[in-house]
Amino acid sequence: MEARARILITGLVQGVFFRREVTDLARRLGLAGWVRNLSDGRVETLVEGEKDRLDELIKFCHVGPRGARVRNVEVEWSDYKGEFRGFKITR
Repeated sequence: MEARARILITGLVQGVFFRREVTDLARRLGLAGWVRNLSDGRVETLVEGEKDRLDELIKFCHVGPRGARVRNVEVEWSDYKGEFRGFKITR
């Protein structure tokens, strides 16, 4: 089943290659969407794909790359829209 998730990650998550690691994993999992840093220090990603693969990405977001200190992960689920091609880092 395909789904869409907006994920907000709070903690020490900028300057630790969080976006790059999320991008690499999302691409390996065949997910589509984007990831970006927010001005308040959080990282946000909007991603679509198979639900079990989204779950795998969310599990990674709870830990993050080496050097990250994740305090909280919020996930908002919604219906798959199929609007993305590939996965990228945005501003």
